[in-house]
Amino acid sequence: MLLPRTVHGFGSYAAESRYLELEGLATMTVVVTGNAPEGARQGHDAPVDAVGPPPPGHHRWAPTLGHAKRVFEPSFSGTGLTFASWFFALSLTPSLLPRSGYVQGIASGVTVMVGYGLGASLQWVWDYLEIPKPTGRVRTVIVRILVALGLWAAVFGGWRLVGWQNEIRGVYGMEPVSPTVWPVIIVVTFIVANLVLVVARSVRLLFQTVIRFLGRLLPRRLAVVLGTSVLLLVMWLLWSGVLVNGFFAATNALFAPRDTTLTLGVAQPAAPERSGSPQSLTKWEQLGRQGRSFVASGPTVADLDAANGGGAKEPIRVYVGLASADTVQRRADLLLQELKRTGAFNRKILVVATTTGTGFLDMNGVDPIEYIWNGDTAIAGVQYSYLPSWISLLADQDAVRETSRTVFDTVHGYWSTLPAASRPRLYLYGLSLGSLGVESILSSMNVINEPIDGALMVGPTFVNELHSRLIAQREPGTAPWLPVYEKGRTVRFTAEQDGFAQTPGPWGPTRIVYLQHASDPVVFFSPSLAFSRPDWILDGQRGPDVSERMGWFPVVTMWQVLLDLPGAGSIPMGYGHLYSATANLTSWVQVSNPPGWSAARTAHLAKILEARPYRN
Repeated sequence: MLLPRTVHGFGSYAAESRYLELEGLATMTVVVTGNAPEGARQGHDAPVDAVGPPPPGHHRWAPTLGHAKRVFEPSFSGTGLTFASWFFALSLTPSLLPRSGYVQGIASGVTVMVGYGLGASLQWVWDYLEIPKPTGRVRTVIVRILVALGLWAAVFGGWRLVGWQNEIRGVYGMEPVSPTVWPVIIVVTFIVANLVLVVARSVRLLFQTVIRFLGRLLPRRLAVVLGTSVLLLVMWLLWSGVLVNGFFAATNALFAPRDTTLTLGVAQPAAPERSGSPQSLTKWEQLGRQGRSFVASGPTVADLDAANGGGAKEPIRVYVGLASADTVQRRADLLLQELKRTGAFNRKILVVATTTGTGFLDMNGVDPIEYIWNGDTAIAGVQYSYLPSWISLLADQDAVRETSRTVFDTVHGYWSTLPAASRPRLYLYGLSLGSLGVESILSSMNVINEPIDGALMVGPTFVNELHSRLIAQREPGTAPWLPVYEKGRTVRFTAEQDGFAQTPGPWGPTRIVYLQHASDPVVFFSPSLAFSRPDWILDGQRGPDVSERMGWFPVVTMWQVLLDLPGAGSIPMGYGHLYSATANLTSWVQVSNPPGWSAARTAHLAKILEARPYRN
């Protein structure tokens, strides 16, 4: 990192400023009283003892401002570097998903700086408490031992990396990683670590400069408290307001053009049962990229007849894009008009589907219900964003909640006025961020007053409050990735491996199913991973698709699983955040309970569904 010119080890802080300089991660400057003069840091090479006591009558604290060159100064804490090497080894341990060289480099770069900041902080605390430091031969032996341990950890971790990653890849049926990935990891780690260091030092310099400026006008301690408080407040306001809004404006502008592109092989539908058709109230060009793919795809009548022996209907697919209307309520009203136009309320099954961030509706999630009911279905969705789900998930969850509630209230309000004997069964569906929208609907008073028939939530996110409560209150002895809640009367959990066998009891009038993978970081990431070991990593609790070698370490594990999020949909089907057609089919059978159904029918349709090429 910036090729060290100076390395501070045990006892080498004598010439350093009495300001806390937590290299790497510190964001706050702390003034410490002592024998060193307040301005000693201005001259790097001036020994502390060479400066005499302040002249009589000198009371004003007037230190000089910080120097920008210190941001790039090649000077490091020896203890920090030792901790950094240990944390580098920890960053190489397995996580939920296999990592590419670039992702591993990012994970290692940030983790290295976490370790460096911790080590530098401990060294500063040691100096601040004036604990006697080892000297002479004892100090030399200690330093050599620490350096040797750090080098051993880094080398051993690097040696085991390929084996650890290939173990996970073997479970997923992926090609083994090559040792040639190492140059990529090393280069990316170096770049990321230095970027983090420069940012941290820049923040430190900002705090020092403001506090030193205030110190010319105010007493020292008041300057520290006031300067630190004001800067923290300004940074928080910038982050929560200007920066966040700017980020979403920029990312929306970045992803919006992609929404206008056409997917290869997607053509405007001619059937009146589809939105975007010539008879539709929604324009084909305004449906968005994912909306156009949804209404133009799915099983045809011929496909359904071949699978079920005849008698199929053309499945109804209704969709409203973000550009179709200028408000959420108008988009919901337009959706209801489309449902009425297509005769959706005359079908046996009506599914209100909450999309993911980009407006995506997974073919593995929606096609099975049409096969099960031989096309006597209607599926409706509304787009609410241009952003990928993992971005919206981390910072903007209000859009999905508002849209899902508004759309449901509008559709449910009309549906509830129809005769109960002739109206369609009403179901909810949501994948990923869409499941968050489904949960927000389930808490609605409208559902309580006029219950729906069921819901399927696939890959529920870690911010789903209902999902988290159900797992926390699961029956003793059941795993968090496949829990049992109140004997499964209303809510049941399943995975790629059929999990319904563990809840053979009777269903209640409403059937709710969560489909999740133990290896899905979208489901099992949590900020609490930074400081507490999760149940799903304990022996006897982890799922079959989680590496036995995956352990937990404070902060490191949280960062690793966080980095798993963007790549959760880029691995083989049936793992991570990719849910197979068979798993969705089995779940829909349980949720919709078709009469006269058999395991043979499930196996027959699963074979047909798995033979289709997957498109997302």
